[in-house]
Order: sequence, then structure tokens, then C-alpha cells
Amino acid sequence: MIVADTDVLIDALAGVNPERVRLELRRRGLAAAAVSAYELWRGARTKQARAQVGELLSMLQVLPFDARAAELAGAAHRELAGEGAVIGKADLYVAGICLAVGAPLLTRNRREFQRVRGLRLA
Repeated sequence: MIVADTDVLIDALAGVNPERVRLELRRRGLAAAAVSAYELWRGARTKQARAQVGELLSMLQVLPFDARAAELAGAAHRELAGEGAVIGKADLYVAGICLAVGAPLLTRNRREFQRVRGLRLA
């Protein structure tokens, strides 16, 4: 399984590199963090956009921000804060989810996520 970050899912919905999403769906299964699902729903302003988001999310496993993910996100935040290199809360939550399930993250936002120790990027 691989976890797609919000930016990758938005791109796919906009028709930018949707092949990568289709490939990962077939290859090893594609998931999304519940945080990313929230971000997609938040941005779906029209009925058509909401239908597209619903269709896309129905093909993915949506992973929860549970107690283990919260623990790992908190640890990542403490570590990054100590280095003066904190990333956004939503990104920390996504990273915590990926770390909790042991899955790599497919993202264009490598600059931020590469700071999180132990997080594999696809």
C-alpha cells in the first residue's frame, strides 16, 4: 500500500498526471489519510466537484488519524521543533498516519516531508 498526499489527489482530480494514481491503484493499492479526505471535501465547492471527490475516495482506503498516528505525529513535531524545522499540522498528521501503518507517502511536497525521520517517500 502507498498513501497519496492531498496534492497528488488534487492533481488527479484536475487531470494532472492521473496515470500515476491509476497505476498505484492497480499495482499495490492506494490509500489516503483521513486528513487528505477532509482537505478534498473542504475544497469541493460544486456538486460536480463533490461527486468527483466521492468517486475518487471510494476507490481508496481512507486511513484514520488514530492514537498511534497521533503519538508518531507528536514525536515528529517535537523532533522538528527542536531543529527549528516544523512543518504544517496537516502534514504532520499525514506523516503520523503513514508512519503508523508503515506505508510510503506519494507527494510532490518532498521538501517538507523529507524532514520527518523514518517517513518513506514514493
